[in-house]
Amino acid sequence: MLATCCLSLFLVGIDSTIANVALPSIGRELRAPVSGLQWTIDAYLLVLASLLMLSGSVADKIGRRRVFQIGLPVFTVGSLACSLAPSLGWLIAFRGLQAVGGSMLNPVTMSIITNVFTDPKERAQAIGVTVSVFGMSMALGPVIGGALIDSVGWRGVFWVNVPVGIAAIILTALYVPESKAARTRALDPVGQILVILLLGTLSYGLIEGPTYDWGSARILACFAVAFVALVILLAYEPRRAEPLIDLRFFRSLPFSGAAVTAISALLTMGGFLFLMVLYLQDVRAYSPLITGLCLLPMALMLAASAPLAGRTIAARGGPRIPLVIAGTGLIAGGLMLTRMTDSSPIWYVIMSGLVFGIAMGWVGPPIINSAMSGMPRSQAGVASAITSTTQQIGSSLGVAVMGSVLADNLHGPMTTGFATATRPGWWIVVGCGVVVLAVALWTTGRAGKASAARAATLILAAEEERAPTHA
Repeated sequence: MLATCCLSLFLVGIDSTIANVALPSIGRELRAPVSGLQWTIDAYLLVLASLLMLSGSVADKIGRRRVFQIGLPVFTVGSLACSLAPSLGWLIAFRGLQAVGGSMLNPVTMSIITNVFTDPKERAQAIGVTVSVFGMSMALGPVIGGALIDSVGWRGVFWVNVPVGIAAIILTALYVPESKAARTRALDPVGQILVILLLGTLSYGLIEGPTYDWGSARILACFAVAFVALVILLAYEPRRAEPLIDLRFFRSLPFSGAAVTAISALLTMGGFLFLMVLYLQDVRAYSPLITGLCLLPMALMLAASAPLAGRTIAARGGPRIPLVIAGTGLIAGGLMLTRMTDSSPIWYVIMSGLVFGIAMGWVGPPIINSAMSGMPRSQAGVASAITSTTQQIGSSLGVAVMGSVLADNLHGPMTTGFATATRPGWWIVVGCGVVVLAVALWTTGRAGKASAARAATLILAAEEERAPTHA
């Protein structure tokens, strides 16, 4: 069962890094500007982030395996469609279709694991394995993608998902058990629309800001709509008996800390991959395969560090040490990247990625463990979906912010101005590392455990109030 769930995460992980490595080739063939490349990545991430909570709620209601079995073929068909895209617009649309299927994989996988592995230590180790597999897929993605791009072109990077998806569909039918929440939740269409409106307008404003000017009416209107959508969402959701986003979860310090950590850490990851691929191919003139090999040490360290983080959480009884290591690593990696130039020794570039990979490996398991710690198993799908959503929001913001930093500061050819143009972005990475470190120290003590217990009590009490009474 665990291997089958890991296979679905392998699909999602390999797709993210393969797509990044293919960006320069996509840009040249489809004549896409930097903003077009941002949309190629963010179209997937935004749809994924918008639908994850809905998928988690539906999975709790109609069955997690059933939703899993719907998501796998949708993702596989979407991958095949991406390989056939005739233009940039169609590619972006098919990436969105991929994300519809992907939204049914991430939260449901973690929900299945949480319900099967009820022992906290076993759960921490299982989560460590899944994050490790995700890291392995990221490690293989750039190399496989580079080889495919060099041999058959960028369309080949989407073919690899098809056989893996078919294998996952068969194994799911054989080995994954069905599970549901004890009580089903009503859907929240208004909340869902507000989430889509918030993420869509915010990302559009960030990505298109350099193109239309940050002070233009179009961009200011996007940010205004995003702000209004957020205010309405925060006011509307507590009034619903069964909201899309149950704000009571955020009364738990570990859960809130996990959300902030996920956004901060994945923002750095999304931005790092986006910029580093452009740097290696467009500035250093490396082939896609060599680019993949340069990113391989980073991904391998991510894969190797994640199980250590899971075992540390199980042995030490908490995520503080892994989060401190992760925050420190992000700060160190970001500082190294601020000193990168257009002609830095390649060993220095690889070493900065290596430090970055260690940090990301140590941050994955504690995010999931902190979010699920103390939460009722009946709400595992919703809690997991919110956590996955924050991760995808972070990744999409990373691409949007870092791409806009590049577009805003690049004057002249990329080969001579890239390093200077991206330096403010690497300082953002340093700031995110500081946030991860501060949140770790604040939310993982006794006060955090007490707040998690209080939040779980509130959630269970609300469930009992909504439960139908029987004579």
